[in-house]
Amino acid sequence: MTETADNPEENPGAAPKAPARPLWVRLFGHDVSAPLFLLLVSLFLFVPGQWTVPPLDRDEPRFTQATKQMLETGNYVDIRFQDQARYKKPVGIYWLQAAAVNASGLGPEAPLWVYRLPSAIGATLCVLLTFWVARAFMGPAGALVAGLFVAMAIILGVEARLAKTDAVLFATILLAQGALARIWLKETVKRRWGLGFVFWTALAAGVLVKGPVAPMVVGLTVIGLMALKRQVAWFKGAVPLFGILWFILLVSPWFIAIWLATDGAFFQEAIGKDLLGKVGQGQEGHGAPPLTHLATMLGVFWPLPGFLFLSLATIWRERASRLVIFCVSWFVPSWVVFELVATKLPHYTMPLLPALALPVAAALVDPQRIPAGKALGWIGAVLLALPAVGIAVGSFAGPAFLGDWPSPPGAVICVFGAVLAVMAARWLVADLPIKAVPPALGAALCIAVGVWGFVGPGLTAIWVSPRLVQAISDVPGCKPAQVVTSGFNEPSFIFLEGTATRIVSAEQAADFLAGKDESTGSGCRIAVVESRQKDAFMKASAANGLVPQMVSRVDGLNINGGKRLDIGLYLPAQGDNERK
Repeated sequence: MTETADNPEENPGAAPKAPARPLWVRLFGHDVSAPLFLLLVSLFLFVPGQWTVPPLDRDEPRFTQATKQMLETGNYVDIRFQDQARYKKPVGIYWLQAAAVNASGLGPEAPLWVYRLPSAIGATLCVLLTFWVARAFMGPAGALVAGLFVAMAIILGVEARLAKTDAVLFATILLAQGALARIWLKETVKRRWGLGFVFWTALAAGVLVKGPVAPMVVGLTVIGLMALKRQVAWFKGAVPLFGILWFILLVSPWFIAIWLATDGAFFQEAIGKDLLGKVGQGQEGHGAPPLTHLATMLGVFWPLPGFLFLSLATIWRERASRLVIFCVSWFVPSWVVFELVATKLPHYTMPLLPALALPVAAALVDPQRIPAGKALGWIGAVLLALPAVGIAVGSFAGPAFLGDWPSPPGAVICVFGAVLAVMAARWLVADLPIKAVPPALGAALCIAVGVWGFVGPGLTAIWVSPRLVQAISDVPGCKPAQVVTSGFNEPSFIFLEGTATRIVSAEQAADFLAGKDESTGSGCRIAVVESRQKDAFMKASAANGLVPQMVSRVDGLNINGGKRLDIGLYLPAQGDNERK
């Protein structure tokens, strides 16, 4: 699929003149204006909620707490969550978060949005790198549309706001794929030293961020290209001998250091338990049957799937093109692997998003695009409108279900987003998908602002940890405070309250209040006890001759498991123990 001129010379025997491209394509579909426009769109899509949405349990605060402890201890090799080793992922994302905190000058107690900066920047780079990858195959107008589809995707918007690995990993994969595409398109055995350097450096960065995922996706793409074209000599352009040595040079220092620091325990945990555990069985309740990812992508890649259905005929016509061959090699092998892995989470397939966005974008700007037909038009319209309408309904129903009042600005903005999505869907029914892109973008912007800027932060029932930290801070005459928690063990609470916060049993909490433990900290003692642990806590306190005094309560809903929480803050009763 290639872009042709808007105004070809008139020829009586030529095909009918293609319709002129929309104004927004003519304005922004250039190599300078398109990246600037994509950068602006990314900021509007990814910034809302960065500093108002609390830490989202459990993965995000596990990463941020481990980074905080690196900053507190000065140990940038070992990865720990309190006193427990955290040997699931390599060190890359922790270093990036630590660099962001150090650059801010705010120290380990920097607000959460500072820890989220690498993810927000990584997501923005994903949009810009999609444009770069697409430019290897098509003109700037098509590359602009591809970048917009990646920017609008729900899953990238989520990962842009979570201080963990996946947005940065996605950026490293796109960087490697962009270099690979250019090497492959040359179809010569000439060594491409610059592209080879970018390719292997990106792979090394991907390994340091999330282990084998980047080499798997990129490596399967290489194998797919070799199989489909029955050519292998072109890969010499990646200077593999030099590249492998450079790759090893980049990744080996930390891997050697962590091997020595942990006596090999990191590799036993990361490979033997985490990686192989996910392959063989669904970890932490995230198992699902094959084809789950395919169904999930219809939602998390929104709004792309609706446009995909209208582009299928054009993509099939161009199935022998280099673009389609590259994207098939990118998508199919890795998708099969993800489906076969027992553990399935929606963000796993995010690196495959551009493999769909690129051919769809090329089809939309193709003057000879094949009409999709009414059936596919209606399917596309439903896939485009339904998620947005569902989010608008959820902006009212979700808070009401949780017992919170819906955020008026958020709910109204989400409704506007649904209206724009329906308007875009009408263009799909009319088989004019290129005209549906602007209202779809408007819908995505409204949903991002409405959900992340207003609705999400307003769901106070699920943000238990921030309210609990505030309740501790409000206890009169109790600063500083030593805190233990029993029954509420979410990582977000540890990150917000402080590394010294200890997770203990009900009996240990009672001993702590009675001063019978080995704690050496200063300040009064507060035991945070969830109601399910209250009886055991009170019984152990009575055995210690102590009658705890509950000074505050926090209730809510634990989004991990959906259990209702009722948490009490306890001090030694006056006369039982002096506050320390």
